Amino acid sequence: MGLIDRIGRVFRSNVNSLVSNAEDPEKILEQTVAQMQDELVQLRQAVASAIATQKRTERQAQQAQFTAEEWYRRAQLALQQGNDTLAREALTKRKSYQETASAMQSQIEQQNAIISRMKKDMQMLESKISEAKSKKDMFIARARSAEATARLNEMLGGVNTSQSLGAFERMEERVMQLEAQSELIADMGTDDLQKQFDSLATDDNIDAELARMKAQLPGKPNSPQLPGMSTTQDRNLERRE
Repeated sequence: MGLIDRIGRVFRSNVNSLVSNAEDPEKILEQTVAQMQDELVQLRQAVASAIATQKRTERQAQQAQFTAEEWYRRAQLALQQGNDTLAREALTKRKSYQETASAMQSQIEQQNAIISRMKKDMQMLESKISEAKSKKDMFIARARSAEATARLNEMLGGVNTSQSLGAFERMEERVMQLEAQSELIADMGTDDLQKQFDSLATDDNIDAELARMKAQLPGKPNSPQLPGMSTTQDRNLERRE
């Protein structure tokens, strides 16, 4: 299983754990990103180690090729001296080093492919970590909002709505009663005051009527003139007397 696949499996495992165990979302997301960061560090170390191994293999291949060429020059020298046996042995050594250089060159090509794939995985992991960090912040914000909403719903669920509304209705009815009593008292106070003024007016009318009746009594020619009485009324009174 590849490194990226293993990281994806770890991420999915953490998400499943978050859903199944109802763990702290913020904690799970932080741990997941931290694990991905650790994986990235390990991957970078692996790439660095593979590159170092590749360079060492390249040096060994170059050295093997250089040694093979050196044995070839020795074989030429032996032939020039007429020593075929020594020349054969030199060529045998040359072939051995050539095979070693060729094997190492094949190994270098394999290492190049591995390093190239590891670098791509590293770039992909870096991209996934960047994306995970962005999503982590968003998920944490959503998780906090969900928790706040859940607490609010729990608080509201603990309140007896019927009783609360009933209390408000009773309070409203009580306030309306108090307002009605206040208006009634105000109206009664206004009626009493009006009655007092009406009583004063009635007393004035009665006094005027009493004075007029006294003026009409026999033997009172010089009755005082009542307020508001006209001259015509005075003459009428005199003729009657």
